[in-house]
Amino acid sequence: MIQMSKLVIVESPAKAKTIKKYLGSGYEVIASMGHVRDLPKSKLGVDVENNFLPQYIPMRGKEKIVRELKTAAKKADEVFLATDPDREGEAISWHLAYLLNLDVEKASRITFNEITKTGVAYGMAHPRQINLDLVNAQQARRILDRIVGYKLSPLLWKKIKRGLSAGRVQSVALSLVVNREQEIRAFTPEEYWTIDAKVTGKSSRKNFVAHFYGKDGVKMDLHNEQEVNQVLEALQGKDFVVANVKKGVRKKSPAPPFTTSTLQQEASRKLGFQARRTMKAAQELYEGVEIEGMGAVGLITYMRTDSLRISAEAQQQAAVYIEGKYGKNYLPSSPKVYKAKSGAQDAHEAIRPTMPDLSPDKVKNSLTADQFKLYKLVWERFIASQMAPALLDTVSADIDAGEYNFKASGYSVKFEGYTVLYEEGKDEAEEESGMLPPIQKGDPLKVRSIDPAQHYTQPPARYTEASLIKALEENGIGRPSTYAPTISLILQREYVEREQKALKPTYLGEVVNQLISDNFKNIVDVSFTAKMEKDLDKVEEGNQNWVKTLDSFYKDFAKTLEKAQKELDDGTKIKLPEEETDEVCELCGRKMVVKSGRFGKFLACPGFPECKNTKKIVKKTDGCCPVCGGKMLVKRSKNGKSFYGCEKYPECSFMTWDEPVAEPCPKCGATMFHKKGRSAKLYCAKEGCGYERSLKGS
Repeated sequence: MIQMSKLVIVESPAKAKTIKKYLGSGYEVIASMGHVRDLPKSKLGVDVENNFLPQYIPMRGKEKIVRELKTAAKKADEVFLATDPDREGEAISWHLAYLLNLDVEKASRITFNEITKTGVAYGMAHPRQINLDLVNAQQARRILDRIVGYKLSPLLWKKIKRGLSAGRVQSVALSLVVNREQEIRAFTPEEYWTIDAKVTGKSSRKNFVAHFYGKDGVKMDLHNEQEVNQVLEALQGKDFVVANVKKGVRKKSPAPPFTTSTLQQEASRKLGFQARRTMKAAQELYEGVEIEGMGAVGLITYMRTDSLRISAEAQQQAAVYIEGKYGKNYLPSSPKVYKAKSGAQDAHEAIRPTMPDLSPDKVKNSLTADQFKLYKLVWERFIASQMAPALLDTVSADIDAGEYNFKASGYSVKFEGYTVLYEEGKDEAEEESGMLPPIQKGDPLKVRSIDPAQHYTQPPARYTEASLIKALEENGIGRPSTYAPTISLILQREYVEREQKALKPTYLGEVVNQLISDNFKNIVDVSFTAKMEKDLDKVEEGNQNWVKTLDSFYKDFAKTLEKAQKELDDGTKIKLPEEETDEVCELCGRKMVVKSGRFGKFLACPGFPECKNTKKIVKKTDGCCPVCGGKMLVKRSKNGKSFYGCEKYPECSFMTWDEPVAEPCPKCGATMFHKKGRSAKLYCAKEGCGYERSLKGS
C-alpha cells in the first residue's frame, strides 16, 4: 500500500522542525518564512475607486521559497496550511492558497495554540476552511495603514524632510508621548508639607512612624511652612495617645497569567527587555527549542493574545505541581478563573507554559539567556496565578495629640500564598510597611522626634515602554501584535528617544506630531483610532463589511487630505535646528553638529560644503582606564552590544563589558566597574588593588 504524502506549511524553520518531530513519517513540513505576498512598496497598491481592491504581488526575495513550495505542493496528496493562529497567520495562509492554487473552501487550515505533541495532534485532527472574516480584517487593517502612510508621508517630506513617515497607530503613540511631554512642561509644582512623628509604645522599645492626618478628625493639608509651624507650636507639650486600634486580615490575590501586553510590560519592568526583544524570545519559546533529552519542544502557548482563559487540563497540571512542591494549603479553594477586559479576543488561551511541571531549572541549560529569563517569567506568573492568595495581618492606629491627629499603619505576612513564588512588578515604587509593635487603645506614646518635611508635587512621569504599551492597550489602540513594532518604529524614525528607560519626544517628533495634529485631527485622536479598532474587530467577527469600513473612513480622510495638500503646498519647509556640540572642527574651528545618515548619527562640520569634515560620535563615560588613565569610551560590538574601551586604543587595549561608575575605589581611588547579573558587584580593575563590593539584589 502506497503511503499518502502530506505537506504542512508553517512560517518559520524552528516551528517546522518541532512540528515535524511530532508528525513523523508521511509528512513534509516546510516554512514559508513569513509573508509571501504583499502590496507593492513602490506605489499605493490599492484601487480606492474600485472597492479598495488591493494589488498583491509576490514579495521580492521570496522567489526561491515560492518555487520550492509550489514543487512540494504538486507532489503532495494533501496540503495543510499551519501558519500562526491569528489574523496575520490567517492572511498568510490565504495568500499561500492563492499562490499554490489551493481550494480555499477545502478544510486545509490548521492551527496550533501550543507546539506540543497534544497541541499538534489536536490541530491536525481539527482542520477547517480558511476564515475569510479574519482575512478581511487583516486586509482592511493593511489597506487602512497603507492609505494613511502613503498619503500622509509625502506631506511630511514636502514640509520637513524626506524619509519621514506617518502611520495610523504610530502617530497616536507619538501623540501620547508628545502630549505627556507638554504636560510635564506646563506643570507648575505646588508646595506641600508633611509631619512625621517617631514614637514608641509603652510595652515595646521599637520605634514606629505616625503621619500627620488633621485636626479634630478632619483631614488637613499643610501648604506652607507657616501652617506647619502653627501645628508644631500647638503640639509642644502635648501627650500622644492611641485613640483607636483596628486590626484585620487583608487578602492579596495573584495577578492573572500573561497576555501579550502584560508580558511586554512585565519583561520591561523586571528584565529591562524592550518589547521587540521580548517578542523575539517569546516567538522562539512558542515555536520550539531543543531541550536536552526531549528534542524540539514548544515551551509556551501562542504569545499573541489578550485572553485570560486557561484550559482545565493546564489548571489541573498546575495544581498537581503546586500541591507537590508547596503543599495543599497553597491551592485555592477552587480553580482560578480570570475575566478578560471588555472587547478582548478569546481565540487563544493566555500565555502559559505548555508543560507546567517543566520548571525553569530543568530547561535552563538548553536555553539562551533571554529565552531562560522569559520562560522563567511566564512559568512563575502562570503557576502563581493558580495559587492561593497571600494573607496579611494588618493594623492601623489613630493617634491624638491634643486637637491634632496622626495615623500609623503596618502589616505582617500571615500566609505567604502565591508570593512564595512571584509578585507582580510595579511602575512606581511602593512604600514599604512593617508591622507596628503591640499597642492598645489608651496607650500613651513617647515622642522621639517630630520631623516636618517640605515637598513639591511632581509632574506626570514620562512614558516608558511598559507604561506606553499599557496606555495603548487601555485606550484600545492597536492589537497585541502591533505594540512592539510601533514603539520600534517611532524610535527608529527618531521621533522619540530613550533617556534611560523613559521615552522623550525629539524636536523632529514634536514637529511631525504638530503637523499631523493641525491637519489630521482624527489620525491622532485616541477615541477615533479606538473606534477603528472596534470596527476591525467587527469585521473579524463577521458583523461588518470590510469594504464599507474602509469607505466610511476614506470619505472624510480624502476631503481632509485635499484641504491639507492645498494649505501645505506653499513651497516652504520647516527648518529643523541642528544639535550643536562642544566638539570643535580641527579643520576650520567651527563647533560640529549632529547629523543623521544611513548608518546612524555622526558629527559634521556646519560649514559644508566649504568644509566636509565628519567624525564618529564618541560617547565618554565617568571613568578612566585602570591601565593607562585614559578616558573610557562607550563602544559597540559587531552585533550591537555595548562595551567599554580605552580612548588610547590601539596603544592601550583595555576593554570590559562592565560599566565604569563615577564612584572611585575607596582603596586606591581608581575607577570602579559595575558587574551585573547574579553576582552583581562593584570592583576595582587596577592591577594589585583587588577591592570589590557585593551588590545584593542588583
